[in-house]
Amino acid sequence: MNTADSQRLGIQIDVRVRQADLGRNGSASTIGMARWLEDARIRLRLHRFERLIGKGGFGTYQILLVGQRVNRLAPAGPTGTHVQVHTGVRRIGHSSFTFEQAIMVDDKHVGSGDATVVLADNSGPLQLPDELIADLDEMQLPETATSAAARPRPERLQRAHYSHWATLRSRIGDVDSNQHVNFIALTTWYDEAVATFTSHSIGTSGAGSVPDLPPSSYQIQYLGEVTYPGDYEIGLTVRSVDADSVHYELGIFHDSTCLSVADAVGPRGELTSEALKAAPTAD
Repeated sequence: MNTADSQRLGIQIDVRVRQADLGRNGSASTIGMARWLEDARIRLRLHRFERLIGKGGFGTYQILLVGQRVNRLAPAGPTGTHVQVHTGVRRIGHSSFTFEQAIMVDDKHVGSGDATVVLADNSGPLQLPDELIADLDEMQLPETATSAAARPRPERLQRAHYSHWATLRSRIGDVDSNQHVNFIALTTWYDEAVATFTSHSIGTSGAGSVPDLPPSSYQIQYLGEVTYPGDYEIGLTVRSVDADSVHYELGIFHDSTCLSVADAVGPRGELTSEALKAAPTAD
């Protein structure tokens, strides 16, 4: 289904919940919701831009995701449930644009997100063609007070900022048509780093069940390409802690080069005050 919903919500795409979208608790994971958001974006029709491409009026290009946000707000599932993803355009720039999205089950708001996209070739970002801008204008959402994500602080790009590390190797199955590891796979890497930290902090890294404390919120910026083959390290530090949640800062590194940073919020669960006090926090 691809129909124009209200101006407030944007275009509706229906998505069916799959088994792979569910987390360990039986409801949709944050990663699963990120897949729904991607699915809805891919299925949008940009008729003027598609005609331009068909006529050979726009050269070779890549679609690059440079930043995304995903929030899991409420449980969704089980397998077979139909969810509605509403997509609109929040910003249109010279060479980039930002989608804003909401996930609904019936009338309940269960998730949200946004994604900033750049068109680029080997020389760098490309100016958006008029045809694409016209298509995006039709999906423009009403003005709000939301602001663009700030550039990462300089210290976020330095290994010294992070106090806990997880090592991962890229897999050929994670490589997309742009010939680098896709953003969904990278988000699972951040999940892996949080799981490593929580297991170590709670004391179950050697044996026993792994704590089920994955983040419900991610704000991710992509700074470089993660490729195959390659060995990478994901750094983590605890930004802050409150009664029910832990705020993390994370980064993906290849040697000394930072390729992505993320802010994440996950449940505190069994993480005790003693364990969190032992974890160095960001300044």
